[in-house]
Amino acid sequence: MSKINPVPTDESPPAGGRGPLERLFDLTGRGTTVARELRGGVTTFFAMAYIILLNPIILGGAKDVTGATLSIPQLTTMTALSAAITTVIMGLVGNAPLALAAGLGINAVVAFQAAPVMTWPQAMGLVVIEGAVIVLLALTGVRERIMNAIPLALKHAIAVGIGAFIALVGLYDSGFVTSSATSPPLSLGTGGHLETWPTLVFALTLLLMIVLYVRRVPGAILISIIAGTIGAVVIQENASVKKGGWGVVTPNMPEKLFAAPDFGLFGQIDLFGGFARAGVITALVVLFTLVLSGFFDAMGTILGISDEAGLVGEKGEVPRLGRILSVDGLSAAFGGVTSSSANTVFVESAAGVGEGARTGLANIATGALFAVTLFLTPLAATVPSQAAAPALVVVGALMMTQVAKVNWDDLEITIPAFLTIVLMPFAFSITIGIGAGMVSYALIKLARGKVREVSIWLWPVVVLFLIFFAIHPIEQWLDVR
Repeated sequence: MSKINPVPTDESPPAGGRGPLERLFDLTGRGTTVARELRGGVTTFFAMAYIILLNPIILGGAKDVTGATLSIPQLTTMTALSAAITTVIMGLVGNAPLALAAGLGINAVVAFQAAPVMTWPQAMGLVVIEGAVIVLLALTGVRERIMNAIPLALKHAIAVGIGAFIALVGLYDSGFVTSSATSPPLSLGTGGHLETWPTLVFALTLLLMIVLYVRRVPGAILISIIAGTIGAVVIQENASVKKGGWGVVTPNMPEKLFAAPDFGLFGQIDLFGGFARAGVITALVVLFTLVLSGFFDAMGTILGISDEAGLVGEKGEVPRLGRILSVDGLSAAFGGVTSSSANTVFVESAAGVGEGARTGLANIATGALFAVTLFLTPLAATVPSQAAAPALVVVGALMMTQVAKVNWDDLEITIPAFLTIVLMPFAFSITIGIGAGMVSYALIKLARGKVREVSIWLWPVVVLFLIFFAIHPIEQWLDVR
């Protein structure tokens, strides 16, 4: 099956021996080594470390129905803690290089859809319920059956779409591509020109990463991120960069390395109070949005990254899928318990896969670094997106190679695959891309009288996506805020 190729290597898998790591993670069976896994785990951490700072900004900038706000220091602690624990559990139970943290998009639903109509503990209670629903779907086998029912060609399309999506994330977060309210909606740098120090750091880091990667230098991605960070710190200290020019993370040398974690938000949940406060229908609409986003965002990411890591079988099956899906649901619920919003599999895990990660051992490294940031938050705030984002661009390019596995001569696949691929970056949503692909696939089969070729497990998904796409008219019809 597809995997990122070539993978930088500096050693071959061990020829023999069944040590504890080998027995737990099957390193030889997956063609990897301890060094490669640890390197991949570190790379994944740097690619997604921004969430430690961004999640508190999103949640901390919103007010609940009473006008209360959440503490930024407490949110920072809970975001790192939640990511550390859930990522390690995924590595041990799922044995997959899939790191987890507070999901972007999902945290926005919590901050701007749930909080305005209920208290923060009640909003986080809904997150716990969302996780419980996803766990239930996983334990009953429903979620796995839905994933296995997706045609193999569309699974490849999902991986390609995620590649385009993470590349756009990298380009946009770095400032290399910017948005505008006027035409065109996206443009290069500032007004169509690259004229800032941060974009220079991104461009040079990307070029370095490309050169090192194609020359198969071990640790190419990680080396480039470190080099880009050092360059950014030097520029920040000696050049004039406008405030906010680096984005969320400004590469300043921290005045202190250590900061005491604040666990005050842990366990601050009210499971069912939101239904009374906001009304049953309003709370159910929020819950539906959380479940659907968490379900399909994670599903697409799991399929795409597993395919890239070469873990998907000939029929599209993912090893230990049931365990992976159960951990994903439990992680979402744990995000509610920590008040950091629902955790989900991070698409930035692809950066670690690009560095060679193939097992859950990479997660142990990623989770350990998140745990360390509980006490080293100032140091974690040194790596700017301009240094980490090039990894997303490079890995996104590599994931695009799977487009060759889609049969573009078959119109029944061509249109759904195309919509899946282009809508992920264009609509900036993995869920919307998957939904468009599933709905169009079922519609085409229906139009051609081939309904029986669509798995019975896909029809409920199609109906749910139709509801999802029409959610705002439905809310107006039901007079729900």
